[in-house]
Amino acid sequence: MKLEIWSDVVCPWCAIGRARLQAALSGFAHRDAVTLRWRSFELDPAAPRKQPGDRAEHLAAKYGVSVAAARRMEGQVTATAAADGLEFRFDRARHGNTADAHRLLHHAWETGGATVQDELKGRLLRASFTDGEPIGDPEALVRIAVGAGLDEDGVRAVLGSDRHLDDVRADEDLARRLGITSVPFLVIDDRYGVAGAQPIEALREVLDTAWAEGAPARG
Repeated sequence: MKLEIWSDVVCPWCAIGRARLQAALSGFAHRDAVTLRWRSFELDPAAPRKQPGDRAEHLAAKYGVSVAAARRMEGQVTATAAADGLEFRFDRARHGNTADAHRLLHHAWETGGATVQDELKGRLLRASFTDGEPIGDPEALVRIAVGAGLDEDGVRAVLGSDRHLDDVRADEDLARRLGITSVPFLVIDDRYGVAGAQPIEALREVLDTAWAEGAPARG
């Protein structure tokens, strides 16, 4: 069974969605038959490599609310994340352009497959929301990628070129064709679409349904 997830590494609900999907898959009887692939979706393609200013100020401007209201929103998301076993530290967040991070995720898929790509995805999300790494900085990305098991020379070669940029754009073009406008967004076997960070039980239910309905095609 094929799972594809469009998401960004500076999207808190994408981190929460990944944690919930991991929990759902841990109790899925056919986990060994699942291939998980992360697809690219940039929330702000025009963002600078290093985003200046306070994150809450950017959030307030984006949603047309006060900075105080934006901080309350961050507090609510932090509490939700904690319930799913994640530690969010918005006070440390140093977000920026994520195109290079997405290019490395394609590199991870190409060189290490689904397991290495998922490991890198988790480390990028943790770097964004827990560790306060400057996610658009090439040296930070090298550290994160090497920690996920990728070869340093290969990572530097990708970052020093435009390799996989066409793959990032292809993912985003497909997202537009599928009508995906927000993330996370899960697509199962090119047939089922699941929007948002759904509860674990809802994910388990859709996994079971997709498996049962796809059983004839799998023989």
